[in-house]
Amino acid sequence: MGTRDDVKTRIVLASLLASLVLSAPASAWAPAGSAAIHPGVMTFTEGAQCTANFVYSDGANVYLGQAAHCSGTGAATETDGCLAQSLPVGTQVDIGGSRPGTMVYNSWITMQQLGERDPDTCAYNDLALVRVDPADVGKVNPSIPFWGGPTGVTGTVPDNAKVLSYGNSSLRLGITQLSPKQGLQLWQDHGGWNHAVYTATPGIPGDSGSAFVDAQGSAFGVLSTVEAAPKPASNGVGDVSRELDYMRAHSSFSGVGLVNGTEPFRGPLL
Repeated sequence: MGTRDDVKTRIVLASLLASLVLSAPASAWAPAGSAAIHPGVMTFTEGAQCTANFVYSDGANVYLGQAAHCSGTGAATETDGCLAQSLPVGTQVDIGGSRPGTMVYNSWITMQQLGERDPDTCAYNDLALVRVDPADVGKVNPSIPFWGGPTGVTGTVPDNAKVLSYGNSSLRLGITQLSPKQGLQLWQDHGGWNHAVYTATPGIPGDSGSAFVDAQGSAFGVLSTVEAAPKPASNGVGDVSRELDYMRAHSSFSGVGLVNGTEPFRGPLL
């Protein structure tokens, strides 16, 4: 078993490698306007619909992010990732209009294998990676529809700061004007793992897993839950920087990083 310093060194090296991925050239991606695979696209895991958050890469593979709970096999109220059951790694995930992807990482499964017991980590570490079929990598663009970006990753968002998201639930019946969402972060708590946010058009079933960015375009979250408090229809958003750090430290995906968008970040609406 390695020493604590060995673990810290591996995490630092993984973070450095991931930072290189963020600057992948725009020429490596499909044009944003015609890409079939991008943040905000719908994913279906054995019929359960979710919205993809960000595009990730390790230089050899391209991944689409979704919430770990999108492959959950229990009731919708079973949200403790250290207890709730999930479909296995290797499960096929339908990505609209493309070949199925493969779920290759799931934070719930990883935490249960490790015997994780930290309550904040168990409640809010809610990230899965879906590997895009190599034949479909040319259909991918990492830009968030409407907003552009992301421009990087942050682990801290000030209270009352503007936040942006893009949901794509089929319950909107194709009314894409309802997909972009703008709101405020109410606070960040549970050791930084959770962002409580409120948007004028709240997340609805099918939006789970969708991306959240701050007013500068930095990725900070993955939509995890719809809350009854502190405000009706507020959302619990898992911190993506902590989710990525956990994945890098506890799985074989130590070199995976979030990919910046090719489209300029538009910024909040007035």
